[in-house]
Amino acid sequence: MIYLVLISVVWAFSFPLIKGGLVALDPTFVAFARMVLSLLVFLPFWKPRVVGRPVALRLGLTGAVQFGLMYMAYITAFQFLPAHTIALLTTTTPLFVTLFHDLRARRFNGLFFGAAAMAFLGGAVVKYPDQPLAANLQGILLVQLSNIAFAFGQLDYKRLAAATRGWNDREVFGFLYLGAVGVTALAAAFTTPWSSLRVTGSQGLILLYLGVVASGVGFFLWNKGARLVNEGTLAVLNNVKIPLGILASLILLGERTDYVRLLIGLTLMGGAALLCERRGR
Repeated sequence: MIYLVLISVVWAFSFPLIKGGLVALDPTFVAFARMVLSLLVFLPFWKPRVVGRPVALRLGLTGAVQFGLMYMAYITAFQFLPAHTIALLTTTTPLFVTLFHDLRARRFNGLFFGAAAMAFLGGAVVKYPDQPLAANLQGILLVQLSNIAFAFGQLDYKRLAAATRGWNDREVFGFLYLGAVGVTALAAAFTTPWSSLRVTGSQGLILLYLGVVASGVGFFLWNKGARLVNEGTLAVLNNVKIPLGILASLILLGERTDYVRLLIGLTLMGGAALLCERRGR
C-alpha cells in the first residue's frame, strides 16, 4: 500500500503545477511529451527479450489503454465540460476497478463494492462544486472512458504479472510506455499546432518533472503497488489523490476549501481502505 499512497501524494502535488504552469500549452502535446519522457526513463532497464512476443504485445496494449487512451479521453473532455464537472466525474474510477474484478472472478464481492462506493462518495463530497453543474453526454462519456481505461489497465497488468514467471517490473515496463507513446503520438500528429507551439523554460522544467517523476516513476510504482494489495484496497486508493490534491492546492496555490467536506471525504476513504485491509488479512 505504501507505493500507492506515496504516488497519490506525488500526483496530488502535480495538479497545482499543471494548473499553474501548463494551461497555455496544447494538452495533447503535454500528454505526448510526458509519455516520451516516461519511456526514456525506463529505456536503460528495458529488456525487450525478457518476455515472449504475445506478452510483449499484451503489455504494449495495456499501456496504450491505461496511459495513452486514458490521457486522450481525459484531455478531450475539457472541450465539452468545465473543469469542476470533470473533477467530479473522475470519482467513479473505484467502481470500475471492482466491476472489472468481479467480472473476471465471475462473482460479486459485496465488501469490495461497498468500499469502492465509500471511496466514490468520499471523492464526490470533496469535489462537488459550489457552482451549478454543466454537462453534456459526450463529455460525460469521455471522462468515464478515461476512468475505465485507467481501471482496466492497472488490473490487467496485475493479472498478467501474476500469470507470468520471473516477472521484473522495471525490465518490462518500457512496453507499456511504448504503447502509450504510440497512441499519444498519433493524436498529437493530428491535433497539436506544431508550427505555433512554444515551450518556455519553466514549462519545460514542469514537463520534465511530470514526465520523469509523476508519470514515469509514478505509473511504474502505481502498477507495482497494485500487485501487492487486494482489488478492494486498490479501488479505494484510486481516489485518495483527490483530497490530497486539495491539500496540495491549499499549500502551493493558497486556494480555499470546505474543511468539513474535506474531512468527511478523507474519513470515508480511510474507513473503506481499513475495511479492505482487514478483509485481506
